[in-house]
Amino acid sequence: MTDQSLFSALRGAFPADLDGVAIETADGPAGQPFEPLRYTWRDLERGTAMMANLLRGLGLPEGSRVAVQTDKSVEALMLYLAVFREGLVYLPLNTAYQAAEMAYFIGNAEPAVVVCTPRNFPWLSRIAFQAGTRAVYTLGDDRTGSLLERAAQCSDRHRPVPRRADDLAAILYTSGTTGRSKGAMLTHGNLLSNAQVLRSYWGWRGATDGGDVLIHALPIFHVHGLFVASHGALLNGSRMIWFSRFDPAAVIARLGEATVFMGVPTLYVRMLAEPTLDHAACAHMRLFISGSAPLLPETFHAWTERTGHTILERYGMSETVMLTSNPYRPESDRVAGTVGYPLPDVGVRVHDEHGQPCAAGEIGGIEVRGPNVFKGYWRMPDKTREEFTADGWFRTGDVGRADADGRITIVGRSKDLIISGGYNVYPAEVEGYLNEMPGVAESAVVGVPHPDFGEAVIAVVVPRTGAALDATELVAGLKGRIANFKVPKQAFVVPELPRNTMGKVQKNLLREQHRALFAG
Repeated sequence: MTDQSLFSALRGAFPADLDGVAIETADGPAGQPFEPLRYTWRDLERGTAMMANLLRGLGLPEGSRVAVQTDKSVEALMLYLAVFREGLVYLPLNTAYQAAEMAYFIGNAEPAVVVCTPRNFPWLSRIAFQAGTRAVYTLGDDRTGSLLERAAQCSDRHRPVPRRADDLAAILYTSGTTGRSKGAMLTHGNLLSNAQVLRSYWGWRGATDGGDVLIHALPIFHVHGLFVASHGALLNGSRMIWFSRFDPAAVIARLGEATVFMGVPTLYVRMLAEPTLDHAACAHMRLFISGSAPLLPETFHAWTERTGHTILERYGMSETVMLTSNPYRPESDRVAGTVGYPLPDVGVRVHDEHGQPCAAGEIGGIEVRGPNVFKGYWRMPDKTREEFTADGWFRTGDVGRADADGRITIVGRSKDLIISGGYNVYPAEVEGYLNEMPGVAESAVVGVPHPDFGEAVIAVVVPRTGAALDATELVAGLKGRIANFKVPKQAFVVPELPRNTMGKVQKNLLREQHRALFAG
């Protein structure tokens, strides 16, 4: 059969000179002396071959899963590529997951192989072996562990296993804020089609055009760092400057050697707090991309003023990788608070609760289709059917609107919708008004049970540094500006909002914290 595997496409993009630098480390394990390491394209070729041969030696059945919960390292990226090279299925797991969560993921996915950090081996190996896992290896971020020890004994020559476009490549578990996490099944075709579209849409430059260099400062257990950033550089044959953890001052110091940076909004906020961030520091950069959480317009405009660059915001999710993007050129067409237009070959539409198309500017549920859309949820056929429309569009669970030109604005998640006294309240709209108030850094609006209204709107607000906010005055300031049913019944001023590892506000925790507010 014709090989349509993601690995073969990425390997085919390696430069002719395999001795050139592919990845340079910019930091090391915390608390240890740091010496930069330079991995050549030949190192990636040999390292992935040896790891793939180790997996081949296990004699695993086709479709076997390899679950990975390790700290970020270049060797962890090699393992990811090696799993595809051997034709197996990759299962990345957030490093923050604890025993109960890991027991669920391993029990649900039934991986044949688990790779974890040495420090987690004692408890995680027990969970894995009890679930029937065949092999458990360790991999440390300091180039230690049984995985590398065993792989070092294997040949550095390996014939990649061919895959079809529709073959399963990876399973990504959703965050599970409402019920058990679901495993989104992504194929080689899903991942490769998206990587190819983004390479063209974002103007990745080859060596003949000066060559792009990516600063990689994101985790690699998530779509953004693994599928968008890593695939982008590898498919373009571009060098990566590799940070195992984000340090704003250190990243700014390396911008002069790079051309592309991808980050979540929190990273941009932290860099804006550094005095070294200015036009000169960013003079060599071509593109700053933000995603995984909403970027505040204030951050968008502050970045432009400080650096001379306009952040490109885009929109995607675990089940689909990237769906929309603000334009690459001209920069002036990038609009704060929007996520741009559907990517080539991606369909995006906005429908109301009755399944009818929304007019331009009307808010509704966002539905998508395209070669990037996943093939379903792992071992959940009923849930898969439920999430697709009769004509084959995937219901994203996001709420938004499209303007007359097709530009998409995300308003929130459908699960975040508040129905108070029979009226729909979209939290993002109320948050927008709160964020404009003097002294407000950011806010989160959620609904909690109320005996009269069903749900009551409340706001949790973070003050700017040095600002003193009065919760009662915040609520009073909204009256007369928005409809009364949208005005929070109560507001709370807190030092910070709870976030997950990708910077998304965990509204489920806020709802739970204030659940009994109106119980009496």
